[in-house]
Amino acid sequence: MTGLEQFWQELTARPDFWGFISIPIVAAIVTWGHVWWAMQMVFYPLDFVGIKTPQLEKAIGLHPFGWQGIIPRKARKMSDIVVERVIRKMGSVSDFLRQMEPEKVAAYVAASVAANIEDYTDEVMRERNSVFWDNLPVGIKKRIYAHARQRLPLIMDGVVQAMIEQIDELVDVKEMCGRQMEADKALVVRMFIEVGDQEIRFIINASFWIGLVFGVVQMVLFWFLPWHGLLPLYAAVLGWLTNWLALAMVFRPVNPVKIGPFIIQGLFLRRQAQVADKFATLASQEILTVHQFMKEVLTGTRSGRARQLIKRHVNRLIDDSLLARTGAQVAFGPTGFADLKALITDKSVDMALKPLSDKKFSRERASELATLFAGKMKEMTPTEFQDLLRPAFQEDEWILLLLGAITGLLAGTAQLLLGFQ
Repeated sequence: MTGLEQFWQELTARPDFWGFISIPIVAAIVTWGHVWWAMQMVFYPLDFVGIKTPQLEKAIGLHPFGWQGIIPRKARKMSDIVVERVIRKMGSVSDFLRQMEPEKVAAYVAASVAANIEDYTDEVMRERNSVFWDNLPVGIKKRIYAHARQRLPLIMDGVVQAMIEQIDELVDVKEMCGRQMEADKALVVRMFIEVGDQEIRFIINASFWIGLVFGVVQMVLFWFLPWHGLLPLYAAVLGWLTNWLALAMVFRPVNPVKIGPFIIQGLFLRRQAQVADKFATLASQEILTVHQFMKEVLTGTRSGRARQLIKRHVNRLIDDSLLARTGAQVAFGPTGFADLKALITDKSVDMALKPLSDKKFSRERASELATLFAGKMKEMTPTEFQDLLRPAFQEDEWILLLLGAITGLLAGTAQLLLGFQ
């Protein structure tokens, strides 16, 4: 009888034969399951689910009786890192916005508003003094419309150019991006899933085979050390190791390492050029848009300065118009005429923002910006590129490792109870 035949007879004679040979299969399935679960925990749920415990959160940095996806929970921190390490390298905010061709932005807004100038003018005037406006001769109204339509492009160009020149005083980009990321966690998750889709699918699919290999190692160890109490321990260590390996594969090694004919590098880092292009396109189309910047300028925490700027240009339009010479000042009175100017300023904000919400126009303006953004990301060293994403959730990686260990322990215990009695 050969050694192999003797080994097979000894193996099949074991009372726990089926439990023993199932160790690698169970390890593969359980590993795939808890790695898939770990990936879900990185992204979901978007909002906290569970019981909040402020004192425990202060002590250990999280609520132990609930969960929120790591990416949604760290959205603000990730946004701050990207702003500091990428956008700041692109120069001042005004340099940044000039990539969006502000003269075309001004022309687009002016054309949109001019197309509806009659409706906008009627709305403002009737809101302030409907009797005066309704009784104004049609010919005078038409001349007021024509004057506004003629002067509007120049006024809008002046407003936009002035905003660009003073944009560093009008917009806090870090606050703008951070607030948007916190408010739209689904967008943050979608961005990271789209950017890292290949890495996520590879890790989940590879985890089955990693688990199978570790399961064979576990089976060999159990052959030589057949104490049943070690089976859950082996499974727990396996769970911890596989989750650690899954995370390490994304970012390690940082720099390419050549082993024979193979070049080994973290999956995310190996695709730096493609990731940069995708991330820059999404960021410029979803976050750093013309509409978002203008919305921040006109309605954000520093909007008072922008409104004063608009007011100066709008007042010039009104004071030069036929409206100022038609008895409007008499009809409204000095205070009422000043209030009319303020009302027109407020309406101008809404009129400017409405056309800029057009996603097609925002995407057209974003193309040059995305190219610049991607270029700066591609210039980063692998270490700098890794530090764009990893630091924000690195402090919570231990939770995913613990998840793998606990899942492995439970699976090992169940396998012991079902297959080794």
